[in-house]
Amino acid sequence: MFINGMGIVFAGGSGIEKFEGALAGPWVAPNSHNEAGLPSYQADLAGAGRQDLLKKIRRADKMSKMAVVAAADAAEDAGLENLAAHRVGVILSTAHGPHVTTFKFLDGIYDYGEEEVSPITFSNSVHNSTCSYIAQTMDIQGPTLTVTQFFHSFYNALSLASLWLADDRVDYALVGGVEQYGDVLSWIVDQKLTTAKDGMIKPFNLTPTPQVPGEGAAFFLVSKTAMGKAYCQVDDIFLGWDADRAIKADIRVIDSDGMAPDESAYLACGSSGVPMAAYSPLFGSMMSGSAFNMAAAALTLKHQRVYPNPVADNPHNLPLLPKDFGVDINRMSCLRFDCRGEAMGAHLSRA
Repeated sequence: MFINGMGIVFAGGSGIEKFEGALAGPWVAPNSHNEAGLPSYQADLAGAGRQDLLKKIRRADKMSKMAVVAAADAAEDAGLENLAAHRVGVILSTAHGPHVTTFKFLDGIYDYGEEEVSPITFSNSVHNSTCSYIAQTMDIQGPTLTVTQFFHSFYNALSLASLWLADDRVDYALVGGVEQYGDVLSWIVDQKLTTAKDGMIKPFNLTPTPQVPGEGAAFFLVSKTAMGKAYCQVDDIFLGWDADRAIKADIRVIDSDGMAPDESAYLACGSSGVPMAAYSPLFGSMMSGSAFNMAAAALTLKHQRVYPNPVADNPHNLPLLPKDFGVDINRMSCLRFDCRGEAMGAHLSRA
């Protein structure tokens, strides 16, 4: 299947141009700190545009609004109009879902009792509400599904999209990942993991990688055939890691971001000699960060442009992507290990 359009909302702004600018530019420190002084990368929807869509869902939570903007941008980027006239499916991936709204709903029960708590807050706390907002706002008539899993939710959503296309259930699929920052989540990861007090994620430290919570949404419009603005082809979505997969890439993008206490499993990637890149310092630590790294890989293939590692600390002497990488880029791999060392990822090639 082919990636024909992309849409992104992240701490650096909204849109592919903003994301590509962040990839090409220097590392930028986190744009927010909570009362405890912990850093985070938070998206600002005020400057995201798409006010025509956001007005329709003014009572939605931030998670849903980020996803709607990213999904709409992906469809527009692909040039797909009048979505109601096409068979379009939506598959959303998330690790934590609308946890901020869920805690808000629980607070409402404690404060006002079961009979007085806000029904809007309750409806927004349902995991599939974000998919409903996307379908409603964009007039999508096809199937919608939310995939919830900690580390591999995005790759499983992408795999499901390929099955929908192969089975001719849909002609196009909007598949993406979304996560929202919350103070409770920030406190938990600070207790359980290593927080980068200076705000800098160092993805190649691995043992441990310091984390900085992030939020955002990244969506892709995929189909079985390439459209006019296709970024790349998704050759396969794989489960597990072996020597054969290690060498099938010109560049490997890893999802190391500190969301696991030990990410030393990525050391196995270094033995193949394939140059490695990691872009989590640009958007923050998210269990659905795979979607953002895949967007970076898709841009690399389409534009044949190398985006240097924003933070290149390399204590394990891994083969990092050089700034002057002069080889034609025909194939890339994206890879994530979970906290048990199990891998999932995808191979991409030039469209």
